[in-house]
Amino acid sequence: MDEQAGHVDRTDAWDSGSAYEAYVGRWSRLVAREFLGWLAVPPGGCWLDVGCGTGALVETILALAAPSEVVGIDPSPAYVAFAHDRVNDPRVGFEIGDAQALQAASATFDAVVSGLVLNFVPEPDQAVSEMVRVARPGGVVAAYVWDYAEGMQMMRYFWEAAGALDPSAQELDEARRFPLCQLEPLTDLFQTVGLEKVKVRAIDVPTVFRDFEDYWSPFLGGQAPAPGYAMSLSQGRRAALRERIRAGLPTNSQGEHHLIARAWAVRGER
Repeated sequence: MDEQAGHVDRTDAWDSGSAYEAYVGRWSRLVAREFLGWLAVPPGGCWLDVGCGTGALVETILALAAPSEVVGIDPSPAYVAFAHDRVNDPRVGFEIGDAQALQAASATFDAVVSGLVLNFVPEPDQAVSEMVRVARPGGVVAAYVWDYAEGMQMMRYFWEAAGALDPSAQELDEARRFPLCQLEPLTDLFQTVGLEKVKVRAIDVPTVFRDFEDYWSPFLGGQAPAPGYAMSLSQGRRAALRERIRAGLPTNSQGEHHLIARAWAVRGER
């Protein structure tokens, strides 16, 4: 970012699986457990995880859904390699791929899911249409996204502090960039592509940070919009942002920060 000109770089980095895990992967896993319980897909199903990232949702499918097969696709070679190294199960395969142009044949999977991805796809309606295409008749198509506007508190504290110090940062705030992360837009998206029995629900999970460094250090990994913005700053401006967040973050007597992460989950049937 050219700080003098106030230019904001909208390029989001997705090239470090370990940094992403520390940032939101650990919280996505908690959401995934609730998400899969809600879907209640029968055992023995064939699953596709669109935008599998570091493998958080794939691992949870293996642990809770008793699948016969799981395929994970993601456009980031680094994330696919990370997931492949992390998940060692003969039922799983990982591939580099585009959510908007899936390589699978039509009517292949019993469940087609996506976690924390649709906001970052240029054409989310095309991605969901592709998810529907590869699902079998009667199959489940579902996704979840963070509630950037309100319920994803770790990011709200970050962007409120960033915007107060640098008004141009507001352009990068996911709440402003991604209007899809709310009940009505998600419902409309899944109904528009022809899915039946469309339902949307909120999933709240606790995000407990043992101290401020546990909260702050993942923002230094450069993955996704908020960490990308943090790492674009000079050391002085990044330090000012850090202290502004520290001053406003709720803290208990043990120095812990107890926040909530809310995701919106949506499901439908082909």
